Amino acid sequence: MRKILFVTNNQHKLIEIKTILNGKMEVVKLSDIHFYEEIPETGQTLHENASQKSHAIFDQFQIDCFSDDTGLEIDALNGRPGVYSARYAGEGCSFHNNVVKVLNEMENESNRFARFRTVISLILNREEYFFEGVVEGEITRFEQGNSGFGYDPIFRPLGFNKTFGEMPDDEKNAISHRGEAVHKLAAFLSEKI
Repeated sequence: MRKILFVTNNQHKLIEIKTILNGKMEVVKLSDIHFYEEIPETGQTLHENASQKSHAIFDQFQIDCFSDDTGLEIDALNGRPGVYSARYAGEGCSFHNNVVKVLNEMENESNRFARFRTVISLILNREEYFFEGVVEGEITRFEQGNSGFGYDPIFRPLGFNKTFGEMPDDEKNAISHRGEAVHKLAAFLSEKI
């Protein structure tokens, strides 16, 4: 089975990626190569951040790898939190702090349209490839559900009457931004390998 390194220290993302790939390839994590440092995300876009993380590992270890960056883009907030989604309430903040900040900023907004966007950077045989997934939806007025992580309890995808936080993992992964990007990655790898 093909092994590929996923450049993340986020255990929630790691579990989600492994679930979506469903055994199609073995996902190796950073600790498997004894890398424990935090890779800075200084890019201005999701593409730049994903690429920066992949290159940080490839340049040091010369191994095929992929990374992702995900952002929640809210129309009424001019696309914020966007590239700053993981640290929207400040460095070292919790998922809950970020959710509370968004809900406070959206309190009097009638335009609740938003989207999740995931960009994956893959470095394979010294070439870089990008895969993107987007899911449209809306921001709820309060948290709903305990599943998932991050902004899942306040994001309701279009066409559904429940948030990502209320969906079982298999339902969420079938329609999510990360699921779409990972399926594109897996299809590409199955052709290349």
